[in-house]
This record gives sequence, C-alpha cells and structure tokens, in this order.
Amino acid sequence: MLKALLPLIAATVTLGAQEVTENKEVANHYLSLKLESERAITTGVAYLKGQQQPEGHWGDPKTPAVTALALTAVLRDPSFDHDGEIPEWVSKGFDFLRSCKKPDGGIYGKGLATYNTSTSMIAFLALGKEEDEPLILSARAFLINQQTDWGNKGETDDQFDGGIGYGGSYPHSDMSNTYLSLEALYHSKQLATDSKHGKQPKLDWEAALQFVSRCQNLTETNDQPFASDDPDNKGGFVYFPADSKAGEQELPDGTVALRSYGSMSYAGLLSFIYADLEKDDPRIVAVLDWLGRNYTLAENPGLGEQGLYYYYQTIAKALSAAGVDKLKLPDGKEADWRLDLTRKLLANQREDGSWINSNSRWWENDPVLVTSYTVLSLAQLHAVM
Repeated sequence: MLKALLPLIAATVTLGAQEVTENKEVANHYLSLKLESERAITTGVAYLKGQQQPEGHWGDPKTPAVTALALTAVLRDPSFDHDGEIPEWVSKGFDFLRSCKKPDGGIYGKGLATYNTSTSMIAFLALGKEEDEPLILSARAFLINQQTDWGNKGETDDQFDGGIGYGGSYPHSDMSNTYLSLEALYHSKQLATDSKHGKQPKLDWEAALQFVSRCQNLTETNDQPFASDDPDNKGGFVYFPADSKAGEQELPDGTVALRSYGSMSYAGLLSFIYADLEKDDPRIVAVLDWLGRNYTLAENPGLGEQGLYYYYQTIAKALSAAGVDKLKLPDGKEADWRLDLTRKLLANQREDGSWINSNSRWWENDPVLVTSYTVLSLAQLHAVM
C-alpha cells in the first residue's frame, strides 16, 4: 500500500513545487508592473500639476468634475503622503471645489449637476478632512433628492423610477449618473450614519436596484419589454431602459434587441455591488458572464474607441470591487485582467506623462480628463496586485 502511495506523493510534491514556481513568476510580474505603474503615475501626476490653472481648477471651471477627477487622481497616487501637509497646489484645487458648492447642496457650475456633485464628493472623501464633512453631507442630500420617482410615489411604476439623471435639462435617469451617484452615496454611507451630524436623508436603495435591473438585458429580473436573453446581449447593460448608446441588433427571429455594451455593463456590476447584492445573485452572475464573453481592451465593446478610458476605469473599479482574481472566458480560459489592463495603460502613456483618446466622444480628447481616468485606474490596479 505504501509503495502504491509513493508515486502519488512524489507527483504531489512535484506539482507543489511547480505551483510555487508559477506563483513566484506571477508575483514577479506583478512586482515589476507595480514599479512601472508607480513611475507612470508619478509622471501622470506631474503632468496634471502642470495643467492646473492659476485659479486652482483644471479644465472648464463650469465643470468642476474635471478638477475633482484630477484631485482624486493625485490623492490616489501610492506615493502621496496623507499624513503630511497637503501641498499648496492641491489645497488650491480643493478651495476651488469648495467655491462650487450651491445653496441646494450640489457642487457644480453650469449644468450636469449630478455628475459634478457625485464626482466632487469622491474627491472630498479621498481628502478625508473633518472640516469638509458638512459639505459632503449636503452634497449627499442633494444627490438623494435627485432620485427619480415619477408617477405614483414609492411604486417604481415608471421605467426611470429609482435612478438618477444629469439633472436640469436632462431629467430622466441613466446608468452612468446612477452608478456615479450610488458610488458617492455608498462611500459616504458611514459618514451619514455618524450621529454627530444628526439625522440624514436616505436613498431608496430598493428603487435604485430596480432601475439598475431595468437597464440589464435579463428577462428573469427585468420587467421591461426591451429585455433580451439572446446570446449576444444577455446579462449586459444599456444606457437606460429602451435606449442603448450601442444601438440595436436584429435577431434571427426578426425581433430587435438593444445592444449591451462594455462601459455600462461594468457600471451595472458596480451598482449591484453598491446595492449589496450577493455574488450568487442571477443579475451578478449574468453580467459577469457577459463581461467574460466580451472581454477586450482593444475597444469599449459595442462602442469602439468611444469612452475607452472611462471603460478602462470601470473595469479597474468593478472587477476589484467584485473580488475577481481572473475573469472567466467562454473558451474555458481565464483572463488576468490586472496584468492585461496595466500593460495596456502603460503602453499608451505619452512622452509628456499624459494619456489621450483619439476619439473625442465624451471629452476624451482632453488629456487632463483622460490622464485623470488613467492615473485612477493604475492606482486601483496597483492596490489589488
């Protein structure tokens, strides 16, 4: 009996040694990439510093979200000293953001109030100053007040109910603003429950989850007529119920489906996580399946190069938050998305430290915006490698 077990023990030892060797190789890849990422982040931050305007903002002062993204990118730099004195240029940027607070609690310039407010909240949360807590909570209350509840109150009887839109002239909900708002609300939840600030308004999270579910191509959980379980689109997300930025697809049976696409599908996954869905929930299982079937860094699936760096950032955030080590692909293989995405971003950096998208959709021909997205993505990847 012992002789019979010896070959098995030897095989186990051999496999164990091989596994250790492979793990070391992977660890070395990660270490090398982390060091490269640190250098890329440093030069990216230096580029951003050089683009700051004398008044403290980046880009158009009427769109403080650009300033907020740049500041958050600076603060997420692994080498940033959060215990030391905040550099004057960073403080100046936050002074500008504070000046954008409106009487209604929002943080914005002209229009796009929800987008600007949610993005600015994340910057202030990253700074973590107690003096900014009232400002953050006022902004939080503003976002909660933007939650759509048309028709009969509290019944989610309208397809847009539960979600959040841009506000102003774009009143109806969409996945992008909803995900960004849920992100800001999720990360400020602990602050809102701190009794020292008194009673705070609450989002209707069930209604928010209903809206997000109504943006997913999944008939099991989406009660909207557009939802499709066809092989190309099942599990993925559209921009809002009955509209996809990726357009429509005619199916073999003659029906028409709204195309699921990459960036909103990762935004949908993040939204589910912020709403505290369990990992085995069919909605999370379905979107992860779609993401695996459509995994690519060559484009934003369904949109080509449109919104490419926004897409990259949603990948970094969503798969990190979901605890995905390797993304399962349809051929049975697994993608090491952390290695893949880090290498892609490093390869795309320009000599001056910036990044830019050749496609101008959603302002991605602005190197300040895209560099901020990319530094944030690299910092997120650095944290999970």
